[in-house]
This record gives sequence, structure tokens and C-alpha cells, in this order.
Amino acid sequence: MDPLALGGLVALITIVVLFSGISVAAGLLVVSAGFLIIFDGMSSLSLMPEIFFGKLDNFALLSIPMFIIMGASIASTRAGADLYEALERWLTRVPGGLVVSNLGACALFAAMSGSSPATCAAIGKMGIPEMRKRGYPDGVAAGSIAAGGTLGILIPPSVTMIVYGIATETSIGRLFLAGVFPGLLLVGLFMAWSLYSTWKSGNASVLSAGSYTWKERLEILPRVLPFLFIILGVLYAMYGGIATPSETAAVGALMCMLIAMIIYRMWDPRQIWTVLRDSTRESVMILFIIAAAGVFSYMLSSLFITQSIAEWIGTLDVNRWVLMGAINVFLIIAGFFLPPVAVILMAAPILLPIITTAGFDPIWFAVVLTINMEIGLISPPVGLNLYVINGIAPDISLKTILTGSLPFVACMVIAIILLCLFPGIATWLPDMVMGAEL
Repeated sequence: MDPLALGGLVALITIVVLFSGISVAAGLLVVSAGFLIIFDGMSSLSLMPEIFFGKLDNFALLSIPMFIIMGASIASTRAGADLYEALERWLTRVPGGLVVSNLGACALFAAMSGSSPATCAAIGKMGIPEMRKRGYPDGVAAGSIAAGGTLGILIPPSVTMIVYGIATETSIGRLFLAGVFPGLLLVGLFMAWSLYSTWKSGNASVLSAGSYTWKERLEILPRVLPFLFIILGVLYAMYGGIATPSETAAVGALMCMLIAMIIYRMWDPRQIWTVLRDSTRESVMILFIIAAAGVFSYMLSSLFITQSIAEWIGTLDVNRWVLMGAINVFLIIAGFFLPPVAVILMAAPILLPIITTAGFDPIWFAVVLTINMEIGLISPPVGLNLYVINGIAPDISLKTILTGSLPFVACMVIAIILLCLFPGIATWLPDMVMGAEL
């Protein structure tokens, strides 16, 4: 059978299997085993355990559960509420300071937790009721938090970037740095749209400044600054040559747990057990997907599907930006239905040789891919962040939340276009800190 036709058949059956409700990891293993048996015989199954466990034999994978523990310990405390309150008090004199502080809190909490749903829940519980009480439109209140929560997979430290680095054998340190300026760019675009939308709705009065005393501003800082110091410490240790990403993640996880216990009095063993249990569950899920994706990639390579697709793309007489446009459309559609980790592990091994052949930087592409995954987090039918917001504010209809989040999708598309026009937004910082790649 022609490898290209076989690739189309694999894609179709994979979609059907995943839509059946089976877990992503199990679905990939079932599809891989089925095609290997049909085309390579039963003997090919003897390699599956070796490939499955071999994919997990990577020291860099230790950073995933550590960063997840780091985020879970923060999410289990009042850190999100304190962060929100601190920014509100310090930014209150800025026009539209409330929506600016919400998005700023989302960005900072996302950097600490690395989780989009956790960011939406932590900041949304405080931010959405307060914005509605002050007169902000429901769409802006809900949409800004839903969009702000997506920053968790872009702003470092990001588990999504770690997964991409492992799947493509790309420097995780460079990937973290590449997400900094695009993350700030998205925050700026989100803030600009929120302020404009509020002003356009006729509720310009809500953009006026509030008032807090200096005592009220300063008394909240001791609860927030330790977490911010941890973020700076993690980045300094990683890029100062002091520790590897895995070692840095372990220290960061320990420090976050200690701060949660000391500052937020998380002494109850049941609370600590909940943090470790939930972190273990999420870590095992991600590692299971990584191992299954390794088997899936082996199947594609063994049947010459990956090589044939790359060769076919290379023979196409199309502009490389047309090719990149088609890849973006594919990623957006995939993100509508699958979680970011699954899309990256399934698509990156196939897309990487294509984009490098076309002359695109794999570090730059990681940022573009991640923003596409962010779009999926606030787009139906999956749109995880939409349902998290709906759970926080059930009196805001899902339609209103979706309508309010669509302009932020447009902001993400604008960010992708700007990255295409000015790739240095993503590549300048990694090159400056770590040196240009040869």
C-alpha cells in the first residue's frame, strides 16, 4: 500500500479511535499495535515494550512531575487570590486597572503553576465577580480570564514546552526563553482588547481609578513576593549554569511546598497528600502519553509514513509561508479536539523535518505551535477553559463566555502573524542568553 495513502488511513482511524472516548495514550497504543500487526506481523509487537519504556528513559522527564508539584502546591493555597489582590491594589490608579490586574495575575500565576485550568480557577474566582460588580461586561470579565489562563502553557516554566523539547530533542532552556516575549506580547494584546471593549460598550466609567492606601498595598506583598522570587530563582539557576532543568524543577517544587506550608499554613497531612496525589496522577497521565506517542512515532516511521510525507511536502512547488499557513490550520483544528500534549507528541515528529526543510527555526515553531494550542483551550467543542469559567460563574451562559473569548482568539492569531513577520520576538532572547545556534 502506498505510504501516503496508508498515512491518510492511519490519521482517519486514529481520529475515530480517539473520538470513541478512549484515553489518548491507550488509543495511540491500540492504533500502533493494529497497524504493526497488519503490515509487519506479530513479531513487530516484541519491540513495543522496549520502545515504550525506552521513551521514558530520559532524565529530562523528571522535570515534568516536579513542575507539576510546583504548580499544584501553589494552586492549593490562596496564592492566586493574594496575587490578584496585590495587583489590584498596586494597579488601581491605572485606567482599567482591574482588568489589567486580572490579566497580569493570570500571567504571573500561569508562570508559577504552568496550568491553564488552575489559572482560570484561581484568578477567576476572585476576578470575575469583582469585574462584574464594578460594571465590566460579562463577555470581557469571562473572556479575559479564559484567555489569560491559556498563558500557562507558553510562559515559562511550561510543561508543554518540556514535552515539545523531549519530542523534538530541542533545548528546553531555549524553549523556555523563547516563550517569554511572545507571552508578554499576548498579555499586552489581551489588555488592549479588554480596555477597548469595555470603553466601546459605554461603560467607560469602570475604567476610572480606585483608591488604596500605601499600608494596604504593602501589607499584601509578603504573601506574594516569595513565589515571585521562586520564579526568578528557577530561571536564574537554569540559565546561570547552576543546575539542569530537572534539578531546578526539583528545587522549585520543594521551595513551593515549603512556602505553602509556612506562609499559608498547609500543615494538614491530607492537604499535602492531595497535592502529591493529584500531581502524581497528572504526571503519570502525561508520561503515559509520551511513551505511547513514542510507539506511535515508531509505527509511522517503520511503515515509511513519516518519510513519505516529508518527501511529498518537499516536492510541492508552494511558497513556504503557504505551507506554514496550512500547518497552522491543521494545528488549530487538532487543538479543537485534543489536549496540547497529545497534539505536540503526535504532530511534532512529523512536522519537524518539514519545517526545518522549509527553512523555519524549530524554536520559533514551538512558540507558534503553543499559541495554536492556546486557541484550542478557548474554542469549542473541547475548550477546557470555557467550561472551567462556566463552573466558576454558572449564571454567565456558555454562549456569552464563548462570544467573549473569540476576540482573544483573534489576538492570538495576530500574535502568530507578528511572529511570522518578526521571528526575532521568539528567537532573540534565547540567542542572546545562550548564544546563536550553529
